[in-house]
Amino acid sequence: MKREDFRTPSRRNVPRLLLNSPRRPSSGRPPAAYRQRGHNSSERTSDFYAQEDWYDPTNSGTTRFIKQRPGDGFIHAVTLDEVKARIAQLPRRFTERLEVVQLSRMTRKRSLFPAYGMQWGRNVFLYPIEESLVETYVRPPSPAQIIEAKMFGGIWSEEDGRWTLTWTPQTLRDFYLNNVLIHEIGHVNDERNKHSEDRERFANWFAIEYGYRPSRGRIVLR
Repeated sequence: MKREDFRTPSRRNVPRLLLNSPRRPSSGRPPAAYRQRGHNSSERTSDFYAQEDWYDPTNSGTTRFIKQRPGDGFIHAVTLDEVKARIAQLPRRFTERLEVVQLSRMTRKRSLFPAYGMQWGRNVFLYPIEESLVETYVRPPSPAQIIEAKMFGGIWSEEDGRWTLTWTPQTLRDFYLNNVLIHEIGHVNDERNKHSEDRERFANWFAIEYGYRPSRGRIVLR
């Protein structure tokens, strides 16, 4: 997959909360932040969303695994060994195109629009999460968001207009290994769909079929 030609984002692409405030609130994320595994690279239209790290395609048929420091106040939800073990459980036909899996650092840019993960070409990037394992948001989650978090043991709660999503080390590991990672690998393997809605629908199906369903009824990778 060739790297795309990107344009500078316009002001209308910036969430309203950021336009009305000189800096991001410390107690909550932008309204649109929740449930971003990171849109896949076919949807990218600006330099802002480009990955901080770019790896040229090698067509080697093997996968490189890279770990960066998560950053102050953040932790990686999984280890590289856990990621390798989970990928090894997938049919080989789904991993042949996967060239890089990186546990990425938290950057200032990514903290403005936080994501759990991202697919970029043949590469998958998994982002760190708050070391408290508690995510804070300024808008209530949708019913679908509540259901998905519940599927993996995440707990939503609300107090004084602030919504939090709380994980344990075990539930977060399950969520990343059997949802986020598999979802992004689904994007890597989607060569048919071109529209963002169709690509997201396929990746969601892929995550359920090859992530959630196979992982139920067995011990989650430790």
